[in-house]
Order: sequence, then structure tokens, then C-alpha cells
Amino acid sequence: MRSLAVLLSAIGLCTVLGVSAAFAEPPPNVEQVRDGSSSPSGANDWQCTPTAAHPAPVVLVHGTWGNQNSWDVLAPKLSAAGYCVFTLNYGRDTSSAYGAQPGIYGTADIRDSAAELAQFVDRVRSSTGAAHVDIVAHSQGGLVARQYMRFGGGVNRADPQRNSVDQLITVGATNHGTTASNLGYLLPSGSASDPGKEIVAAVLGRAAAQQVVGSEFLRALNADGDTEPGVRYTVVASRFDEMSTPPEATFLTAGPGAFVENVWVQSVCAGDTFDHGRLLRSPAVIQIVQQALDPSFTGSRCGG
Repeated sequence: MRSLAVLLSAIGLCTVLGVSAAFAEPPPNVEQVRDGSSSPSGANDWQCTPTAAHPAPVVLVHGTWGNQNSWDVLAPKLSAAGYCVFTLNYGRDTSSAYGAQPGIYGTADIRDSAAELAQFVDRVRSSTGAAHVDIVAHSQGGLVARQYMRFGGGVNRADPQRNSVDQLITVGATNHGTTASNLGYLLPSGSASDPGKEIVAAVLGRAAAQQVVGSEFLRALNADGDTEPGVRYTVVASRFDEMSTPPEATFLTAGPGAFVENVWVQSVCAGDTFDHGRLLRSPAVIQIVQQALDPSFTGSRCGG
């Protein structure tokens, strides 16, 4: 009975959550390569030299079941504003039903994905000569970034001035787990001895199971607090997020030496109804991201 309930919940999660930005309807005038095989416009120019105005390269980290084309709107905007912008695909694992589909990334163990991000950030820093990067992350991408920062060398707690990451901006991140519109309460807590965990991983991918509220992975990640010293955090939540639920669970509490700004999308644009998979195309979200990267930035609050 337990295994059946878990399997049915996993199928329900597929229905409720849908496939994220990789399969979302593209906005007008955006040419999208949905399988992630090509970088978004403006991204991954390995000859890019950071400017004095924007000295930190920006690394964009997609979410579960997404790929680098999740950033087809934001990447060209940031590039046009003078940033060196970089995107990657991470977490390709074809052992799950969802992960076996073309263009689907972000299904592997989040700890392995964080190691991929670490290698990518090292390459970006080496190519650009930058001392550190800023990271913008969607959904699971926030956990990948935080895992990298805490356990993968992204920060130096003894000397935060030597951090590889200066700023982390998350959008709909599952920082404290998701109930997936309450279906998550039927899923296993992440115990290695629970066969239900393997059933969920087989359908949705190991990363999906790790993001369920109460998982072993989340307990380990958050055991020593939410933040890292010397890092600035902007944490974006939407009241219309049906995947990272409850949406306020994404918010972080600042620990020693960290600065956190928790922001509701609707506090910027009250009429914004973009759901989880489309948040990266929300004009309000894009404005929040651009202002976090550059406080002098001004733009239309709701894209009108």
C-alpha cells in the first residue's frame, strides 16, 4: 500500500508540476532551442571580458527537468546590459522516466550536479579572470548553488573575501523542500531504507525526491543554517508558484556575515500570475534580478 501510494503520488506530481521551462510556451520573438544543445543568445561568450560596471560574470543555473534554454529571455537581456553571461546544462541522468527524455536535465543527485557547477564556475573564472561570480538560479538550481557553496568550495568560511560566489539570486527555489501542492506529504521523507524513495527517483529523477520536504538531502544542506558568510542573497517567491510550495518556504534566514532580501513577486507587480515554469519570463522577476545585480537599474515593474 505504501509503495502504491508513493507511485500514485509521483504520477500526480508529474501532472501537477508539469515539465518546467524547457517545455513552456515560448514568448513572442524568442527563438528557442528546447533541447539545450545551444546556448541562449548572449550567453557563453568565452572571450567576454567583465567591465568595471559589471565585474562579476553571471552564471545562470536552471531547475529540475529544464536546461540552459530556460534562460532564453534573461540571458540576452543581461548580455545587452553589459554582463558576461554563462549558462550550463547539468544533472543529466537517463535512469528515470523523465530523465530519459531528450533535453531533460536536472534529474541527477543534486550533490553530483553541484560538482558540475563547481567545475563550470572554475572555468568561467579562469576564462574571464574574475575573482568571483554572481549566480542566478531557478527552482532546484538554488539548491545546486547552495550545495556547491557549502560543500563544494564555492565559499571560504575562514576568509569570505576569497569566496567564489559573491551573490546568489534564487527564483522559486526549493530551499526548504516542497510539498508539491500537498502531494509531497504522501512521499517518503528520504530515508535510505525507504523503497518509496527509489520509486519516486525512478519516475521523476533522484533530484525530485531530494527536494521533497523533510528529505535527508535537505536536512544535511540546511543543518548549519541557510546562508554562507560574505554572500548576498536575493530570494524571489511567487504566490502563484504551484511547484515550490508553500512558496514562502523558499525564503532564507540570514546567518552571520550574510545579507538576505526575501521578495514576493507580487510586491513588485501585484498582477503577476506567472506560474513556476514561466517565472523566468515574468517581467517582474526579470526586474528583481536586474536590480539585485545592479541596484541602479530601473525598469518597468510589470513589463507594460
